[in-house]
Amino acid sequence: MYVMQVEGMTCNHCVSRVQRAVQDIDATAKVEVDLATNSVRVESAADLDDIKSAVIEAGYPVTGSTAS
Repeated sequence: MYVMQVEGMTCNHCVSRVQRAVQDIDATAKVEVDLATNSVRVESAADLDDIKSAVIEAGYPVTGSTAS
């Protein structure tokens, strides 16, 4: 499980873009976005750096992340 702080998400369109970016890396990933806290929880076997890069490339800065 990864938790990332992602800036710039304001609406459901943003949520969809972030989810799609992660699932382009791992189609089976479970992605939960909380707009109120700017957090994205990802359950995936993919590498955290790959997931962060995909989110950044989608236009959303990742300001922090943890793996558990």
